[in-house]
Order: sequence, then C-alpha cells, then structure tokens
Amino acid sequence: MYVILNAAMSIDGKISTRNNDSSISSKMDFVRVHKLRSSVDGIVIGISTVLKDNPMLNVRYFTNGAKNPTRIIIDSNARIPLDSRIIKSSKKIQTIIAITHNASSKKVKEIENKGARVLVTGNGKVSIRKLFQKLERMGLRKILVEGGGEINWSVIKLGIINELIVTISPLVIGGRDAKTLVEGEGFANISDGIKLKLSNTIIQNNNEIVLFYKLR
Repeated sequence: MYVILNAAMSIDGKISTRNNDSSISSKMDFVRVHKLRSSVDGIVIGISTVLKDNPMLNVRYFTNGAKNPTRIIIDSNARIPLDSRIIKSSKKIQTIIAITHNASSKKVKEIENKGARVLVTGNGKVSIRKLFQKLERMGLRKILVEGGGEINWSVIKLGIINELIVTISPLVIGGRDAKTLVEGEGFANISDGIKLKLSNTIIQNNNEIVLFYKLR
C-alpha cells in the first residue's frame, strides 16, 4: 500500500484558525488536490472533519476522466450524522465508516441501510494499522490521508506514510488553540522524529509553495 498525507498550512504551521476556519489554500491548490484525489483508491479523514465541515469528499475541481475514490471515515463511536453529505451519497460513492466495538449497533445498522460499509477495527479507539491492513486486503492500494492534526499524528507515528505533501500559504494565523499540521502526543526527542526527504518543490499562484517529501 502507498499512503500519501496531504495538507495545507500557514507559514506558522496552522491548518485552521482557533474558530476552525480551514480555508487556507488557493483555488489553484484545490485543483491540484482534486487531481490527486482522482489518482487514489481511497481518501481517509476523521469524524471531526465531517462534523465541522460536512464535506462531500469527492472529485470536483478536476474532471478530466476523474473518478471518485472510496471515502473512509475514522469514527470510533459511529457519530457520523445520517443526514451528512457523505452518508446521503454513500449509495453513489463507495463509503466506509471505521468504528470500534463501542459503537451503537442501532446506529451501525442505520449507517449500513444508507449504503455505507462499516468496518470494526478495535476497542475504544480505531486501530489505524489494522484499518489500513483491511483496506489493502479490500484492494485499496493507494490511500490519501486528508486528516486533521490527530489523524496526521496517528499515521506519522505508525510510520505508514510514504509521501507527505504540504502546501504552505503566505499567511500567519497564530493562536495557541489553532490546530497545527500534526497534533497528538508528539515525540519526546528530536532523534525520534520521522525523517523525510524533500523530493520536489512547486511555487504556484505566485506565492504559494507546495513541498513534496518522501520517507528516507
């Protein structure tokens, strides 16, 4: 499996403001991201993103023979609203909700009745490693992670990403409560950090930089 983590952030490393405004990158970057979406088998996001943004998580800005990848939502307690755009369109676009044994069986049935597939991968908290192993067995070979800081930390900590793409917009947001690119517990020592190698750099929209990193 090949896993790409893609994100946009401000110069000071924020992926949203303290009020959860995450409209950071440009229209040009949206086109790039949607082209990237069309090239993968699945997109992974966390339930927090669904609850905050109610995304469709499909391919829109790039339509040249584009296909919609499978949408995978990490949702330990099956909190996804049944009237969310993702659930309402799950009969048209393949959708997977990754839950734990703690999720309500009634809610699980309701989700499945709407057309989404439910995968149980852990107790209390979804096991990211087991989830990705299941996705690979299902034939999803190339995965795009568009997570928030917690999901990003999970995949980085496990060392399961192959590529990290970061768009840096010419903004300074600030705020101790604003979300950063990677949250979670973090590494205690610099030497423990995941080492990446810069493979490409693109300047777009005159002042927006896209950095492409690969694992060393």
